[in-house]
Amino acid sequence: MPSTRDIRRRIKSVKSTAQITKAMQMVAASKMRKAQQAALSGRPYATLMNNVLAQVTAYAGDFSHPLMEVRTGKKRALIVISSDKGLAGALNSNLLREAAKSEKDTVFITAGRKASQFAARTKRNLAAEFTYKDVPQFAEARAISKFAQELFLKGDVDQVDILFTDFISTLSQRPEIRSFLPVGKVTSVSAGIGGQHTSEALSTGATEFQFEPDAGSVFSSLLPHYLNFRVFQILLEAKASEHSARMVAMKNATDNAKQLIKDLTLEYNKLRQANITKELLEITSAAMAMS
Repeated sequence: MPSTRDIRRRIKSVKSTAQITKAMQMVAASKMRKAQQAALSGRPYATLMNNVLAQVTAYAGDFSHPLMEVRTGKKRALIVISSDKGLAGALNSNLLREAAKSEKDTVFITAGRKASQFAARTKRNLAAEFTYKDVPQFAEARAISKFAQELFLKGDVDQVDILFTDFISTLSQRPEIRSFLPVGKVTSVSAGIGGQHTSEALSTGATEFQFEPDAGSVFSSLLPHYLNFRVFQILLEAKASEHSARMVAMKNATDNAKQLIKDLTLEYNKLRQANITKELLEITSAAMAMS
């Protein structure tokens, strides 16, 4: 049976852990709000891109591009967007469980340390490993997108998909796979974060655009940028998912630590009361024997 000193030490240890998890919860909450705001701030740009792409699609006619080529081969590349750190509940385990379902010959392109470790641990074909900051930069998204496009254009792979954690709400995030290449018919451009009205169908609108030298050339230039923007938006969603999952995990850890402190305090008080009662009985017994 533990002594009162052992219980006091354990209570002190749990209190220190609770302080750490509480601080991590507050930091994650702050970062989550910033990540969500960063994703939402892309909406005006995406709306303008909608209008331009709608006009280009309308005037380009039967336009074809190497990035739109549908091939019969089945060689696949998978871009896996994970986090660098743990302590985010089941976020990474759910994501990597989906990645494990891919074929053995799948070419992996990873962004985030957890995805890279998974590819190395399972001995997958890792073509490239990227990193991205707590606040994703467009240059980081462009590097990932450009590498995937080069693989596709060289014929090393026949299709490219992206696996990431879609942000539904603070309490809900789910792994999702989206097709990246080849580009099908452009129907919408995502803006904001998942779980909200995040995409708008392309519509020609009332504004008339003039294209120089022609709509096909403009579309050819816009298509790589459209893919870069998709990767950038996905990075923002992945960060929002990571910070929200970490906030919830740390909140649960803090609540569990507080409950454990209550249980240990109750056990400590019971043990102390038992020791006091025992000492009183010994004093009373000694006094009765002397009398």
